[in-house]
Amino acid sequence: MAAAFLDLPVGSPGGSVELFLDLYTGERPLIPARAFMLAPPGTHHRVPTGLDLLPVASKCLEGSAFARYVQALRRALADAVEPAQIGVLHLQHLAFGATPALIRALPTHPRIALVHGTDLLFAETHRDQLHVLRETARTADAIVVPTHAMADHLLKLAPQIERRKINHIPWGIPDHLLTDPPARPARTSTSHLRLLYAGRLTAEKGAEALIKSLAPVPGVELSVAAPRAQFHALAPLLQRAGVRVRYLGWLRRPQLWKAFTEHDVLVVPSTTLEAMGLVALEAQACGLPVLYQPVPGLSEALAASGMATDFTHCAALARDLDRLRKTRGLLTALRQAGYANAARHPLSATARCLTDLGRQLS
Repeated sequence: MAAAFLDLPVGSPGGSVELFLDLYTGERPLIPARAFMLAPPGTHHRVPTGLDLLPVASKCLEGSAFARYVQALRRALADAVEPAQIGVLHLQHLAFGATPALIRALPTHPRIALVHGTDLLFAETHRDQLHVLRETARTADAIVVPTHAMADHLLKLAPQIERRKINHIPWGIPDHLLTDPPARPARTSTSHLRLLYAGRLTAEKGAEALIKSLAPVPGVELSVAAPRAQFHALAPLLQRAGVRVRYLGWLRRPQLWKAFTEHDVLVVPSTTLEAMGLVALEAQACGLPVLYQPVPGLSEALAASGMATDFTHCAALARDLDRLRKTRGLLTALRQAGYANAARHPLSATARCLTDLGRQLS
C-alpha cells in the first residue's frame, strides 16, 4: 500500500488533483493507498471514497511559518498512519509541505517523487520551495516525470540529481473515457467556431493573452469553464477588450466531458510549461480538437495531434482560427489524430508503471 498526500483542500481545481483522485480513491482504486488531502475551511465538499482529510490550516510557502506548517502536517500524519501498513511513499510534488511532512512521518519507507508543473514554477520563485525540491530529489529513491521536458526543467533547478533515478511515466486519463466517450451531437452550423477554455485562470495559463488576441478576431465565440472567483477577476480585462464570454462555471468531470462535445476547439494558451496537459488529452478523447501554445510538456504530449499556434500574436491566432474554420476536413483530421493520441495514455498504464516501480524499490 502506498501513502500519498496532496496538501490542498479537497475540492481544489487542477489536473494534479484530478490525477491524484483518479489514482488513489474510489471503491476500487487503481493504486491501493492511504490518500490524504486537507479539510476545507468551513465548507462542505463531497469526499471521495478512500480519501482522508487532515484538519491542518495556515498553508504557507516560506520562512518559519512554513516550518511550523510542515511540523503540523507531520503530526497529523503520524496520528493517522500506521507505518507497518505502508510499503512505499508516493510524494506528490517535489515541493510544498506535504512532501517533507510525509518523509518525516515515515522516514524509513522507499520514496517515489512525482514531478508536477507547479513544483518547478514555485521552486523558481520561492527559495524555501527550491530547497524542498532539491532535498526531495536528493533523498528520493525514484523520480517520476510525465514528459522528458519536465526532466530537463527539473535538472536545471537541481543539477545534482542522479539521472538514473529519473523515470519517464506519462500521466493518463480514465480508461472508460477512452472506451466509452460521450457522444458528439451533429453540428448544424459552421458559420463560427465554438472555442472552449477549461482550467484554472492563473497567470501561467495564458488567459490574458488569449482574450487580448481574440478581441479583434471575427467568427468565434468563447466559453470558459473555470473557478468562479478566478473568472470574476477577469471581468475588467474582458470589458476593456470587448470580448463576450459564455461562463460555464467550474464543471465536474462528467459535465466537462459533455462540454467538450458541444464545442469545436479547445484552446490551451499556457505561457510557460505544462507537466502533461491532461485536460487537452481528455478533450481529445471526447473528439475535441486542441489548439495550443507549444510550451514544454504540452508540445511533447500533443505534438501533431493538435494544432500549435501563438496566442500572444493576434495575427497568428487569427490566421490559424481562420484555417480551422475554412479548411475543409481539417477539424475532422485533428479529431481523428486526437482520438489516436489520447488512446496512448490510459490511466491504467500509469498506475501499472507506478506500481511496478514501487515493487522494484521494496
